[in-house]
Amino acid sequence: MDIKEKYNAWLNSPRVNKKTKDQLLKMSESEITDAFYKDVPFGTAGMRGILGPGSNRLNEFTVGKATVGFAMYLLEKYKDAKEKGVVIAHDNRHFSREFTLLSAEILNSFGIKTYIFDSLRPTPELSFAVRKLEAVGGIMITASHNPKEYNGYKVYDETGCQLVPSKIKRLVEIIDSLPCEIEVNHGRVRNKGECITLDSSIDDEYVKLVESIALRKNIDKSNFKIVFTPNHGTSYVNAMRVFKDLGYDVYPLLKQCTPDPDFSETLSPNPEDERSFIEPIKYAKEIGAKLIVMTDPDGDRVGLACLNQKGEYEMFTGNQSAAMLMDYMFTYKQEKNLLSKNGVIYNTIVTSSLGEKIAASFGIKTESFLTGFKYIGERIDYYEKQGGPTFEFGYEESYGCLIAPFVRDKDGLQAITLYTEMANYYDKKNMSLDMVWEMIGKKYGYHDDIVFNLPFLGQSGEEKMKNLMNTLHKNPFLTINGKKVVKVQDFLKQKTIIKNKETPIDLPVSDVVKLYLEDGSTIAIRPSGTEPKVKFYIGVEGKNYQELPGKIYSLFGSLKEIVKI
Repeated sequence: MDIKEKYNAWLNSPRVNKKTKDQLLKMSESEITDAFYKDVPFGTAGMRGILGPGSNRLNEFTVGKATVGFAMYLLEKYKDAKEKGVVIAHDNRHFSREFTLLSAEILNSFGIKTYIFDSLRPTPELSFAVRKLEAVGGIMITASHNPKEYNGYKVYDETGCQLVPSKIKRLVEIIDSLPCEIEVNHGRVRNKGECITLDSSIDDEYVKLVESIALRKNIDKSNFKIVFTPNHGTSYVNAMRVFKDLGYDVYPLLKQCTPDPDFSETLSPNPEDERSFIEPIKYAKEIGAKLIVMTDPDGDRVGLACLNQKGEYEMFTGNQSAAMLMDYMFTYKQEKNLLSKNGVIYNTIVTSSLGEKIAASFGIKTESFLTGFKYIGERIDYYEKQGGPTFEFGYEESYGCLIAPFVRDKDGLQAITLYTEMANYYDKKNMSLDMVWEMIGKKYGYHDDIVFNLPFLGQSGEEKMKNLMNTLHKNPFLTINGKKVVKVQDFLKQKTIIKNKETPIDLPVSDVVKLYLEDGSTIAIRPSGTEPKVKFYIGVEGKNYQELPGKIYSLFGSLKEIVKI
C-alpha cells in the first residue's frame, strides 16, 4: 500500500478508536507522509520511534504486531517457551505501562507465561530478571535517552542479552510475514498463559549484587557530598538504596526524581547532552557537592561531573570516565592479585583507542565490536561456555559500561557504584577527577574524542543519509584536512583497506565507515540505530591536552567537506 492507502486503512478500520481517528484527521500532509511512508523499523536494537498513529510510529498496533512476532519466534525456537515465560519491564515514558500490559496480554494469548513488575524498572534489572527467572526472553519498553516524543521496544534472549543480528534475523522475518499492523490477530489458545507480578525479591537480589562489586567498601566517605539525578527515570529507588547501604552522603535532585514522561525539570534526559547537567550543577553549588552522577531514563547509562581544582564543575565523556575507571579498578585488582591471567575487556569500533592501551598495560586483551552492547553481552556468554578469556570490563563511548556480568547489558547502577567509589578514593588523596585525567594522559598518552550528531529528518532526510553513506562506501576520502587517510575500515563491505590491500573484517555487516589519518586521528561515520541522524566520532592524540582541542576543531571543520558529498 502507498501512503494514502495506509492512511485511509487506518481511518476506516473498526479496530482504530475514535480518538486516534480524530488525531489522523488533524494531521498535515507532511505529518501523514512521515507517519506512513514506511513501517517503523525493527532492527538489531528493536524498535524505537515517535509516539502516535501510523505505521512509522510507536502505538498499540505496531507494538502489538512486534509482540505477536516475538511470541511466534519464541514458540518456534523454544519447546518450553510457554512454561519458562518472558519478563517485561518498562521505563517512565508515555504509554510504557500500557505497552507492557498489552505485550503481556498478547504473549498470554499464545499460552506464554509472563512476568511483569508493579511499576517502572531500569533496563539492567530486566536483563538480570530474565537470567534469575530462567525465562526464554525479555521485553524492555523504553526509548532510553531519546526525547519525550519517543518510546521503544527491545527484546532479550534467555541469557538476558539483547538479540544479536544472527538471532533477530528470524524474528524480523516473522514480523515481516505478518499482515499490516491494524490487521494482525493475537493468539487464540484455550489455556492462556499466566501473568505474574513480581515481588520485591528481584529488586533485593539485584541491589545486593550491585553492592557486592564495591572494591573498597570501608573507605572513609566523610566530607564527600554527592548530587544524584535519575533524569525523571527508573533508577531512583535502587540507586538510593545502594548509596545508603554503602554509606555515601548523597543528595538527590528531588525535582528530577519523579518518573515524569515529559521530563519537565530537565532540558535533556541524555547525559551526553551538556544541558542535562544544568540543574544538577546549580544544586551542587548550593550544597557544596564534590561529585554529580546521573543516569539516563532507563538507568543503563551514567554521566558524571566533579568539582575540579579550579572550583568549577567539569563533565567527563564516556571515554574519559571509563578510562579512569579501568585504571582505578585494574590497579586495585593487580595489587590484590585479583586480575585474571587471561583477562579481556570489550569495547566498540567507535570508542577511544585509550582503553586498549590501559588494558594492555595490565596484560589484558581488548576485543572491539559493532556499536550495541548486545555484542558484548553475547561474547561474555560465549567465553563463559568456552572457559575463557575472563571478562574484566565492557564499555561504550556513550556512557554505558558493565563491571560484573550478572547483567548482560550496560548497567548504570554498577557504574554509579564504582564511579562514586573512585571519585571518593581520589578525593581522600586530595585529587579531583580532572587531576586524575591528567594523570591518565601522562601514563598512557593524551587522547580526546568527541561525537557530533547531524540530523536527517523525514523521508527526504533518510534519502540524503543513504546517499551520504553510499558515497562514503564507494569513494572513501584519500585525504582529510590535508592529512593522508592511511587506513579505511568499511564495515558494510566487511573489509579493511591499507595501501590498496584488503583484509576481511570478522564482524557482522554494519553501515559504518572508519577513516584512520596519518597523524593518529580517526573519524568514524555511522547512521544512528535509534534516531534519524548520522553520528561522527572524532578521535585525536597528542603530546599534551592543550594541543588536542585545536586538532579536534580542525577535524570538526572537515565534516563540512564530508557532508557535502
